[in-house]
Amino acid sequence: MNAPVGDSGPRGDLAATTAELERVLRDATERSLRFLRNLDRRRMFPSPDEIQRLDLLGGPLPESGTDPIDVLRQLDDVGSPGTVGSAAGRYFGFVIGGALPVTVGANWVAGAWNQNAGLFTISPVGARIEQIALEWVRQLLELPVGSEGAFVTGATMANFTALAAARHAVLQKVGWDVEELGLAGAPPITVIVGEEVHASLLKAVAMLGLGRGRVVRVPADSQGRIRPDVLPRIAGPTIVCLQIGNVNTGAFDPVGEIARSMKETGAWVHVDAAFGMWAAVAPARHYLYEGVALADSWATDGHKWLNVPYDSGLVFVRSAADLRAAMSAGSAAYLIQSDQREPSHYTPEISRRARGIEAWAAIRSLGREGLADLVERTCRFANQIADRLQAAGYEVLNEVVLNQVLVSFGDEATTARVISGIQADGTCWCGGTRWQGRFAMRVSVSSWATTAEDVERSITAILRVAVESRRPR
Repeated sequence: MNAPVGDSGPRGDLAATTAELERVLRDATERSLRFLRNLDRRRMFPSPDEIQRLDLLGGPLPESGTDPIDVLRQLDDVGSPGTVGSAAGRYFGFVIGGALPVTVGANWVAGAWNQNAGLFTISPVGARIEQIALEWVRQLLELPVGSEGAFVTGATMANFTALAAARHAVLQKVGWDVEELGLAGAPPITVIVGEEVHASLLKAVAMLGLGRGRVVRVPADSQGRIRPDVLPRIAGPTIVCLQIGNVNTGAFDPVGEIARSMKETGAWVHVDAAFGMWAAVAPARHYLYEGVALADSWATDGHKWLNVPYDSGLVFVRSAADLRAAMSAGSAAYLIQSDQREPSHYTPEISRRARGIEAWAAIRSLGREGLADLVERTCRFANQIADRLQAAGYEVLNEVVLNQVLVSFGDEATTARVISGIQADGTCWCGGTRWQGRFAMRVSVSSWATTAEDVERSITAILRVAVESRRPR
């Protein structure tokens, strides 16, 4: 018969377990710090050889165990060189923020806590911190008092959650309970989007059974802003999806104008704002935010301009009842409900990590003033990059109202060579995009870690590569 756990002495077992945990965490900490210390000297994208070496992490399924230190050593030795420099100040791709030091630390603490934030009973600290952080974000983003929110994985799930609440609300108005009856036989819902709608919103539309191919697309202007003068007539259950912070230009749809025009129609107005929402905290950008609070729901990210680690999306809905109706799970005897706010009533997941911890740490650390400085500073850097490239004779294709810059270096082939050259050079990383029929380099400045020196080094590298790319071959 096996001896019961603890027969050899609970203090001895606990001491051994703690010692092993400390041994592993100390090694992980030192490796993490070494990675971050060397980040500024690394290329912003791994070399082909470093990518090829990632295959060493594979091989046959392990049949026996490996010492945890050896596991971490392999992860670091092989995996670290295969990372992109998204934690550095010269990574300007995909609107990826860095991770503030305090949020990395909070992430480590949260990992050690290993909290399931689904129910108050499972994690009082996870539930309460989430509630506090959501209220702080609501205030920062100037959303209506009483709006309810949730932490999810990212903007795709934030859009999904908000549109699920919208689906519930617009069908409830015509007497249909979509949570009980589903969509079969339901009155049709019209979903209106701008021509520059983001793919994540269309993915959410598809997952909700509303049909990507059934959306009504409205033309956009030269900056990607939906044109309110050509909105279709509203009739029946309707969801109007707007965007602030176009992923290419940074432009804002005229949310206030459209939301006011929708007030008497019964349409639900949703705002997809993965990074643009954070303009609310920036005094010089706040004019862009006019009327955003008049919408019915909002989707944004924390892992962009709030600079918390992945994954951290946020959703807010004006009507807490609509969000809860769309997201609440059926009853289960073991899921003990408390008299406290239950996080799982407002998200698609029941079990999930306590994402609110890092957001709480970021806001507690920065405060409103620090966050405003972060947003304003990165916007100024974006304008600086645009001005310098334009002064050198290259065409900036967008009005740089936020942190996004689109640059053409001539014809498509030349622009493509410049982008490839920048990526191969490794000083900074910028991606390519297609904007209204033209190929362009896309620069997004989103990280707390970006400094004036990073910007200068990056501009110098871009200009050098652009000259080299224009030379006859």
